[in-house]
Amino acid sequence: MPAMAQNKTLIVIVGPTGIGKTALAISLARHFSTEIISADSRQFFKEMEIGTAKPSAEELSAAPHHFINSHSIKTFFSTGDFEVQAIELISQLFKEHDLLIMVGGSGLYIDAVCKGLDDLPETDLNIREQLNQQLAAEGLESIKKMLSEADPEYYQKVDQSNPQRIIRGLEFYLSTGTKLSAHLTNSKKVRPFNIIKIGLNMQRPELYQRINQRVDQMMEMGLLDEVKSLLPYRKYNALHTVGYTELFSYLDGEITLQQAIDHIKQNTRRFAKRQLTWFRRDDSTAWFQPGQGAAVIKYIIENKN
Repeated sequence: MPAMAQNKTLIVIVGPTGIGKTALAISLARHFSTEIISADSRQFFKEMEIGTAKPSAEELSAAPHHFINSHSIKTFFSTGDFEVQAIELISQLFKEHDLLIMVGGSGLYIDAVCKGLDDLPETDLNIREQLNQQLAAEGLESIKKMLSEADPEYYQKVDQSNPQRIIRGLEFYLSTGTKLSAHLTNSKKVRPFNIIKIGLNMQRPELYQRINQRVDQMMEMGLLDEVKSLLPYRKYNALHTVGYTELFSYLDGEITLQQAIDHIKQNTRRFAKRQLTWFRRDDSTAWFQPGQGAAVIKYIIENKN
């Protein structure tokens, strides 16, 4: 990546799902006349619209966005791929802007840009395929149990509702005979730009109420029809995620529609809790509540140089 002056600043907005990160990112992008990079691992995929809570057409037109609808669920797009592509994009955008906004709730993708990923030995793709087949035949619990026994340290840190991450840990262990957790050194790459991290949080009951309301809104917007349209593609990893797996179970006749909706709400709340646990580990993050946009702008101006 080409060298950059240290007066370039990347604003990173993190926090749990449903908290209002998109609204804050857009208001900051408009205030600073800049562009937004999405670091949400589900919003990359153009086939997944309602269930990923993508910015609306109006929101997308309010500020330039990148990595929204940029890939197909049929394409394998790893955290490493995102690191390479995002850093290249950032270097290009910094030619026109002194400040950029990155926003998302996917901790690994945020870390990939801010810290860089560890260089790891290659794994056996045949093992990955076998694990994907096991996932399809036996379900997520089967491979979760294997990972918890093979690499409990990685299992505790990983998003346990994300089959791709579970399979990654198992694939590494079965390919190399060593634990992935032992190779994750957290050795930080030095980026040629400043990073300011802004976290959004609120009282837990209020957040959970927002999440429940958002799920109801998604159903009203046609999430079930979206999931039906994706039935032919359900084998792809991108669709093994909250909001989709539960409705696939309903369409398979395993649970009622109301049970599926209740499970989506419950699993989303659990996901939000894990997100907060992840982001709170970083002492450099300055925390605000939704609606404190003016205070966020003041903090950025005071800390960007």
